[in-house]
Amino acid sequence: MAASSDIISKAESFCAYQERSQQEVRDKLYALGLHKADVEQTISLLITDGFLNEERFAIAFAGGKFRIKQWGRIKIKLALQQKKVSPYCISKGLNTIPEKDYLVCLEKIIVAYSKKTIEKNPMKRKYKIAQYVIGRGFEPELVWDAMKNITGK
Repeated sequence: MAASSDIISKAESFCAYQERSQQEVRDKLYALGLHKADVEQTISLLITDGFLNEERFAIAFAGGKFRIKQWGRIKIKLALQQKKVSPYCISKGLNTIPEKDYLVCLEKIIVAYSKKTIEKNPMKRKYKIAQYVIGRGFEPELVWDAMKNITGK
């Protein structure tokens, strides 16, 4: 049974609403009751018609998570890997994040969190701040460099 035009229009609407990864669309099509051959045929049709583009998805996802949620590259990369995005598309998406904006965001997060942290011991305080920022997906070496620049130590 080939994918019906109803299923194809549902898939097109699903992709047109927002950028999707191939895996998200695959999961949606399986949830609609399609079999493997029909799912792959529908995905190939969506790619051909321009409704589905993994590179475009990775760029939109990385930019959005960075700008809106202020995630670091590590967390964005892991989220894209969970969505089964190819390494090539992941690197394309991560490369769209401007380095200057990335470092400014990192420093803002450090400053904001250091105002919330009530730890008195300076070593524990630095460690808590660093752990928080690293947990948001920023690279540990960048975090420690930024903290040295901010605190001057």
